[in-house]
Formats: sequence, C-alpha cells, structure tokens
Amino acid sequence: MAMDLIYLDHNATTPLRPEAAAAMARSQAEIFGNPASQHAAGRRARRALEEAREWIGRRLGAELDQFHADRVIFTSGGAESNHLALLGLAGDRPGHAVVSAIEHPSVVGPARWLARHGWQIDWLGVTPEGRVDADALPGLLRPETRFVSVMLGNNETGVLQPVERLAAHCSAAEVFVHTDAVQVVGKRPVDFRAIGVDLLSVAAHKFHGPVGIGALLIRHGVELAPLMFGGFQQGGLRPGSESVALAAGMHAALEACERDQAEFCERAGRLRDEFERALLGECPELIVHGAAAERLPHTSSVAFPGVEGQAFLLALDLAGVCCSRGSACASGSSEASPTLLAMGVEKAVAERSLRFSLGRGTTTAEATQAARRILDVYKDLRAKNSRRKTAVSPRHGGPNSL
Repeated sequence: MAMDLIYLDHNATTPLRPEAAAAMARSQAEIFGNPASQHAAGRRARRALEEAREWIGRRLGAELDQFHADRVIFTSGGAESNHLALLGLAGDRPGHAVVSAIEHPSVVGPARWLARHGWQIDWLGVTPEGRVDADALPGLLRPETRFVSVMLGNNETGVLQPVERLAAHCSAAEVFVHTDAVQVVGKRPVDFRAIGVDLLSVAAHKFHGPVGIGALLIRHGVELAPLMFGGFQQGGLRPGSESVALAAGMHAALEACERDQAEFCERAGRLRDEFERALLGECPELIVHGAAAERLPHTSSVAFPGVEGQAFLLALDLAGVCCSRGSACASGSSEASPTLLAMGVEKAVAERSLRFSLGRGTTTAEATQAARRILDVYKDLRAKNSRRKTAVSPRHGGPNSL
C-alpha cells in the first residue's frame, strides 16, 4: 500500500484554495477581454483588474484614497517583485545599499549583480537567534546610501525581523527601505504604511493563491526605473498584458486567508511546538534554529547531527514526508544555508538542517505522524552511519574487513 504523503513544505508553495480556483474560473469564463483594450469587453476586464488591485492594496495597508496614492504593481511573483524593487531603485548610477545577510536568493542575486556593476553593498548581520542586528544599521548608513532591504519574516527559520525599527532608522536618514514580506502575508497581519517601508513584495502562491502573480507595493513619491520596456501597462513600470484571472485568484486567496488568519496562527503555532517537542523528546541532540526568537507560527528549521542533509531529505521523501533544505529557489544547491551560517551556525550543523513548514490543511494526526516518520528515518540513518564508520575503522583493516 502506498504511504500517505505528508506535505510540510508550505513555505515553498501552498495548494490553491477553492475560493481562488472558483474566482479564477469565473474570471476566465466571463471576463475574457484584454484590460488594455478600449472596447466594452476591455473596459470590463479593466474594472475587474483594478477592483482586485485596490482591494489587495487596501488590505495590505496601502493608502489609495488620497490624491498622491501608493501604487500596487502586479508582477509574476516574489522574485520579480524583489528584482523590480532593488534594481528599480538602483537606476543606472552606482551607489551604496545595505542588505541583510539572511535574504532570499531573489534579493541576494540582484544585490550581488549591483556589486559587480560598481555598487557598494554592506551586509547587515544577524544575532545567533536569527534576528537582524538593528543596532548596527545606523553605523552602515552613508550619505550615498540609496536603499536598505530586509525581509519581514525569514523563509527558513521563520524568525520575524524588526523591520519597523529599521524603517525608522532609514526614514531619519532619508533612505528608502524595502521588505520582502512573501512569507508573512496571509499568515500574520501586514500593514504597509504602519511598518514604515517604501516598498513591499508579495507572492500569491505563498498564501494559497495562484502561481504566477505577485505584487510590489510602492509608497507615493518613490520612483523606480522599469526592468522591461515596450508597453504602457502599470504606468510603464511593468509592461505586458495583466492577467485578470490571476489577480482575481490572488484577491480571493488573500480574502479567504484573512478570514481564518487568527485561527491558523493559533493552531499552526500549537502544532509546530508539539512537532518540535516530539522530535526533541526522543532526540535531544537535535537543534531548532531560531527557537528563542519570535517566529512565524508554521515554520521550523531543525538540525539533525550525524546524518548528511541531502541523504536525509531524500530518505524522508521515500518515507512520504515533503520538506526542504531551505529556500525553494536554492533547492538545487548542495551548499550550507547562508541564513544559518550568518546566524553563526557551524557549517557541519547547517548542512544537516531541514526546514518543515506547516499549512492550513495540516492536521494534528499528520504532524504527529510526520514526527514519527522523521524520527524513525533519522535513527535508521544514524545507525547505518555508525555501522559504516565501524566497518572502515583502522582496527578492522578497512571497508572490506570482517
């Protein structure tokens, strides 16, 4: 009998909510015009698109009523939103920026690209608990600093970052600040204006919306250089025909997640804590990264000493547990997590760490069964490693000795 699959990789992507699927189906069936067209079908599509844009912006705390309103730019997802934020702020003149050492690859990549093109990048360090060192930021800011980028919640450890405090430092220095809120939106309340940032990135598929759409919230007065050219859509900042159906799905998913957000936070936090206690109860040598800090309620990063991380990941897959070694965008890499290394975790420990992220559909029985399977696989791998080491010990004469 096939083993039931337990999906604990919701930080990579989430299943589509029925509400989002229904909204997309209605949109595709009824609103087929191009929102850039001037005829009746196009105007209908434009109205639907702008209704979704406005609702999403308002729910995330953008100010849209005033004459000088914030902007909500639809993108293909979090990676594009992050690229548009950083490279759009950079323009064509080198400068200086501060980026935290625990950012997602879609922020680290553009930052390193800027460094290769004349920019000076300072990497803001983190504490052993995984929180960005907010006290160190003022000492890194310079007259030529153009922006600071720090994520709202870490995608690997779940540790929440002091972005509001960092934004206050940036405001005083008249420096733009961007935050990647991809892992937080839909799980906890997010208020763009209250946080105090100038740009905020979102991805729909992280909160049970469709893959292929995200957004960048831009405070009024912040000007960005476009990354693409040849169209007037979205003020020329992101040309190309917008997908009304994807926007409708994103709207519906966020609305649905907001309705059960408080219940999800309470239940996921309880399940995560029980999951971690079950692991540590039988194997106290395990390490939960960021456990001392405030975390997203559904995320757990655990080190498993004595086993090789990639082998453990594959063994868990065979045991029916879906998890990851870190960011999905870096899943093909065998290197230790830069986030864990920045926290001061030893490389050998970082290489033996896995991320588990629960979802709205994760049941108590699944969390309990997942912990059982993880412990069984871990103990089995450790026993095999121990026998292998004994077999190759010099006192036994080599790997083929009996």
